[in-house]
Order: sequence, then C-alpha cells, then structure tokens
Amino acid sequence: MRAILFASVICVALAAPQIQPDPVAITRDERIDNGDGTFRYVFEAENGISAQASGLQGAQGQSNIEGVFSYPLSDGSGFVEVRYVADENGFRAESPFLPTPHPTPAHVIELLRIADEQRAAGITFEK
Repeated sequence: MRAILFASVICVALAAPQIQPDPVAITRDERIDNGDGTFRYVFEAENGISAQASGLQGAQGQSNIEGVFSYPLSDGSGFVEVRYVADENGFRAESPFLPTPHPTPAHVIELLRIADEQRAAGITFEK
C-alpha cells in the first residue's frame, strides 16, 4: 500500500505544470546562403543575445568562417563577446572571457601520440 501511495505522489509531482521561461522575441534575423560555401547571417534577440558570421570558399572546397557572438552576463554588468575564425588553420576563438593559455586536453594529447605512431609506421590518410 505504501508503494502505491508513494508512486501516486511521484506521479502527481511529475504531472505538475513546469515553470517555463517567457519566450524571447527575435529582433533581427538575416540570412544569405549562396549555395557555394559563401554565406552571411545576423541574428539578434531581445534579451541581448546576438550572433553573426560570414563564410567564404576555402582552398579545399570548405567554408572558411569568421564570426562573433555575444550574450549578457548573468549579473547584468556587461556582455561576453567571442570572435572566431574557422579555416584551413583550424578553429580559433578570442575573448577576454576564455581561459588562457588554453590547455590541451589529455584525450587530444593521446590522439596526437597515436597519429605520430601511425605516421612512423607508414599509415597515412590520402584522398
């Protein structure tokens, strides 16, 4: 009987309405996609979140992307802004809010070690 009572209380608690945050209006949404790896978008919301990026064709057919996004700090004292580039040289982000120096995660160090072993053994990736 106690188990049934306990299960009933749990079911009632789970069925209670959940508090949902108020919807946030999008104040700007511009998108251009040329279908060839070049694009541009700008996005802004009424709560201060914004993002914009543009892409150009890369040397190997990829999109090279430059962009920035920002959002308000939880204490209301300002905004976090992150600028980034993603291209043939990898992904690079800049912001005073990012920790520096950026430590290399242990799993990445292990993957680099494995790649060096494979290269030494003559295992390579070719297109």
